[in-house]
Order: sequence, then C-alpha cells, then structure tokens
Amino acid sequence: MDLRTIRMSTITASAVPNRDAAAPGAWSAVLALSLCVATLIASEFMPVSLLSPIAADLHLTEGQAGQAISVSGAFAVLASLFSASLTRGVDRRHVVLGFTALLVVSGLTVCLAPNQAVLMGGRALLGIAIGGFWSMSTAIVMRLLPRDLVPQGLAFLNAGNAIAATVSAPLGSFLGASVGWRWAFFLVVPLAVVAFVWQWMRLPSLPARNTGTGVASVFGLLARPSVTLGMAGILMLFAGQFALFTYLRPFLEGVTHLDIATLSSMLLAMGLAGVAGTWTIGRLLRTRLFGLLIAIPLAMAAVAVALMAVGAHAVPTAFLLVAWGFFGTAAPVGWGTWLARTLPDEAEAGGGLQVAVIQLAITAGAASGGFLFDALGWQASFGLAATLLCLSAFFAALAWRSAGSVQP
Repeated sequence: MDLRTIRMSTITASAVPNRDAAAPGAWSAVLALSLCVATLIASEFMPVSLLSPIAADLHLTEGQAGQAISVSGAFAVLASLFSASLTRGVDRRHVVLGFTALLVVSGLTVCLAPNQAVLMGGRALLGIAIGGFWSMSTAIVMRLLPRDLVPQGLAFLNAGNAIAATVSAPLGSFLGASVGWRWAFFLVVPLAVVAFVWQWMRLPSLPARNTGTGVASVFGLLARPSVTLGMAGILMLFAGQFALFTYLRPFLEGVTHLDIATLSSMLLAMGLAGVAGTWTIGRLLRTRLFGLLIAIPLAMAAVAVALMAVGAHAVPTAFLLVAWGFFGTAAPVGWGTWLARTLPDEAEAGGGLQVAVIQLAITAGAASGGFLFDALGWQASFGLAATLLCLSAFFAALAWRSAGSVQP
C-alpha cells in the first residue's frame, strides 16, 4: 500500500518551469526531505499493525484504537487545504521545519500517551504535519533543483515513501511484540530529529511565493464534471481500502489465528507485492489508464469478498493479501496519472484537492470500518470495503465517459 505515490506522480508530469538555480547541497536537502517523508509514512500507518496491543493497554476496543488513523487523516485534510493560506509570506524553509518539529512532538506524545484522549491528540499533530508537509514538498523540490532534475528529485521522495509503506506494518508488529507498542512508536522520534537537523543544515531559504493555489481555486476545480467524478472515484477507493486495511491485524489474529512472526511475514509479503504491482501496472498506464482505474478496485473488491469466505485459512488468506497489496499500491499511481492528464496546467491545485480527498477518505474508511467492526464484526467492515471499491470502479467509468476519452 502506497498512499503518497499519488501525490508525487500528479505533479511530475506537469511541473512548472523551475526558475531557481540548483542551491549548494540541494541533493542533500532533497534526501533530508525524503527521510522526513519516510518517517511521516511510517508514523501514519504504524497503528495498523499495533491495534491489538494499543487497545489492550489503553482499555479500548479495536475499533476505538483504529480511530488513531482516522483522526490523523481528519487533521491532514484541514492542513492540506489551509496551510498554504495560513503560512502566506513565511519562508518555506521555516514552514517545513515547523512541520518536522510537529512530527517529533507527535511521536513523543503518542508513545507516552496514558489514555485515548492524549493518543488522539498526538495523532492530530501528526495529521497536521502530514497534510502541511505534503502540500509543499513537491514545490520545494522544484525550487531546489533545475527543471531537468526535478523528476529525479521526486523519485527520491517516492523512494522514502515506498520503503516506509513496505516495512512500517511488519516492523510495527515485530517491535510491538518484542519491546511493546510504545517503543515501536518511539522509533520514529530519533528519525524525525535527524530529519529536522538535516533540513536545518541543508535546506536553503525559500521565500514564499504567490502560487494561486488557495482554497477557493482548489475547490473551483470541482465545477468540472470530469474532475468531480474522478475525485469521487478516489474517495471511494481509499475509503474502501482503509475500511479493510486498518483492521487487518485483529482479523489475522482473531480469525486466521496467526502468530506474530507469521503475521509480520505476511504483511511484509503484501508490501513487497505492492512494489511489484506499482512497477507492473505503471508500465500499462500509458495505454490502459481508464481500464485499469476500473479493473483495480473491482479486483480489490473481489479480494475482500474472498477473504470473507476463506479468512480462517492461512494459505489462501496469504495469497489474497498478496493480491491486495499488488493492486492496492498501484491504484494511487493510476489516479495520479489521471490527474496529470486531466489538469495538465493546474496540477498543483489539483494535487492539493487530491491530498484532501485522500485524507478524508482515510478518515471516513477507518472510522466507518471501526464502527462496523465493533458493532457487527469484521465481516461487516470487509463487506463495506467491497461495496465502496465497487463504487470507485463505477465513478471511474463515469469519469472516463465524461472525459470523452478514446483511450481505455
């Protein structure tokens, strides 16, 4: 699963001309940003593999513990929409350093949380860091590097993202079993401190610019039917994905009856399958964009339904989760390609809207899935996921028709 790849790919294909010369140590600054990306992603999705011990320690249900993901998503939505406006006129170096400092504070707050309220407060700070950082990181890379090196710079950010997305869940489950969930969360703190110091040393002054991507211009894109339908497809995709993915650990422990070592191995295999899926499907997007945008959520819905049928058996469940990782990680890349083609001259505004939609979907999917998980059982959460994923395919088909594209 690789939620943030979509945010990078939306901008790469339509980057605006870069008027700044490469700053001294620019590549070092890009690597510092990449480390921050990896730490953000690891922090955001660490709870997926730690719901059970968090719930037991804080005397919560697993559905309540799952809200740790939804609350970070909710605050990321707000930050992605309003951070540019609220920091207008502030040097972007200082803004990025501020978001990285929030990441440090968030990690300390979560690992020391004595109750649910403090836990959620720490996750809210993380959401602000995620939304704010991602809304500005691409533009900063575009200013650090000459135009012809921007794609390589964005690739470094994606590398940090992909690595974290692959290892965060299995590493979290392993550390949770070895040293406890609090120490697992504490692991991100020294990484965030290193990222902060590295950025402080290498990130040059980046005076604010008037980019014309305020809240009004971002939401103005929704007046276009093809954009609205596409964003609806994105919303349904990520809501469906997180209605299931958030509750994989309690499912694998309570239904499939896996031990920690096997569970960690299965999550790692799912992450590696996602890397393979991104490479494989990415090569097909140039000629089969809308066909893939329709087929991928349908395949994921089929996996969700199949898990409901054979989830008690370890071997078929393992194969199904590998398929889930293969398709689920590639899906954001497809929607990133769609946005770059749909809004080639307004990619920054479209990217800001997409970040907000994704985080809103994560919040809605994790929250609704958790409610159903507690009230009706895991089958209800998985059934909701399958339904939402089918709706994503439906909206993708409508977006294709609205765009009048001759390409499948």
